[in-house]
This record gives sequence, C-alpha cells and structure tokens, in this order.
Amino acid sequence: MYDKLTRSDIQKMEEEIEHRKVVVRHELLEHVKVARAQGDLSENFEYHAAKKEKNQNESRIRFLERMIKTAIIVEEESRADEVGMNNTVEVLFEEDQTTEKFRIVTTMRQNSLKNLISVESPMGKALMKHKVGDKVHIQVNDQYGYDVTIQSIDKSDDGTDDEIRSF
Repeated sequence: MYDKLTRSDIQKMEEEIEHRKVVVRHELLEHVKVARAQGDLSENFEYHAAKKEKNQNESRIRFLERMIKTAIIVEEESRADEVGMNNTVEVLFEEDQTTEKFRIVTTMRQNSLKNLISVESPMGKALMKHKVGDKVHIQVNDQYGYDVTIQSIDKSDDGTDDEIRSF
C-alpha cells in the first residue's frame, strides 16, 4: 500500500479503530446475538445482515491497521510562501482563464467533488513547493499537459475535510 499520510491522518485513523473496537464491535455483537435468538438461522435475514455488518466492521479495522503499518509519513509543514500539505491553492488555468481552488491533502482524504486533491496526483505533485505567481506545468499523461498559475495560497486549516475515505 505505502500511502502517504500525515501524523494527523494516522491519529484520526487510530481514533476510528478505537471507536470501532470499543463501541461499534460491541453493538454489532449484540445485534448478532439478538438475531440468533430469533430461531432458524438458515432463513433468518436479520441474522445474516447482522453478521455481514459485523464482518464489514472487522474488515475496516484490519484495513486501517494495515494502512497505518505501511504508511509513509509526510510532514504537513512547509515554508510560509510555498504550497504544502493541507494548503488551499487558487490556480488560474491558462487555457480558458478560469480560476479554481484546490486543497492539497493525502491520498486517504482526497475527494475531487470537494476539490480535495491528493499530493500524489499530477496536480498535487506539480504544485508542491511552488509560490504565488509561479507558472506550473501539469503533465497528466504522455500526450496531455496544461499550465496553471498560482494565484494564492491559504495556509489556514478550516477542518472541513476531516473525514478519511473508506474503501
């Protein structure tokens, strides 16, 4: 796996693991017990649904533990005038003269619908360590690339993207 994660990502994942082990696991085991007590297990939909939910929780715990174990830690700190992790960057697309804002995040937090782009994406890689006014070429693949100009860098962390994607 070897995903790049920040220390805060790992802390959030550890908190989720703890919550799933202490709270969710107990609740799901109770659901399985109650459904099992209803009789014939071969035709008991509630039992099968409860077992499936319990197994999904255990799978999520294993996934998060494996992510933490294999993660490459990336630092969130960057120079005051450079693009870094968890910064919101406003860029001007040279082709059509439109601007858009993106937040550079780790792979686990990426969400293109919320303009959260991974540091490992072509745009994330290209923008890192650049400054306001820099013209940056973003190479998407062998045949296509485009240019953007960095308009502004916002270093504030508003906490709106605290969710870790589940797979």
